[in-house]
Amino acid sequence: MKSADNFFDRVYAVTQHIPLGKVTTYGAIAKFLGTARSARMVGWALNSSKKRLEIPAHRVVNRKGLLTGKLHFDGTNLMQQLLESEGIVVKNNQIQQLESVLWDPKNTLLQDDF
Repeated sequence: MKSADNFFDRVYAVTQHIPLGKVTTYGAIAKFLGTARSARMVGWALNSSKKRLEIPAHRVVNRKGLLTGKLHFDGTNLMQQLLESEGIVVKNNQIQQLESVLWDPKNTLLQDDF
């Protein structure tokens, strides 16, 4: 698939590839898209995707595995519940054993497609 017209659409396209039971970071997405210093902008994009159910924004966390985006989900613990339903262990708003569930787009996707 050739890339969408703008940064937000490119973020959504990458996010849709995060496998079930895996997470990635805002920074990993930004770096993959060639904009390494725009992790915060990735967060803004995902916050804007609320009504797009095909975007698994709950699978994107900060570099330490913290659920920093959880405030943007409806309900008190929806982000955590979605992750736990996929087998990911979350304690105190942080992914446990992050390395074992971390997915890096650069290891799977071709950058030219985005």
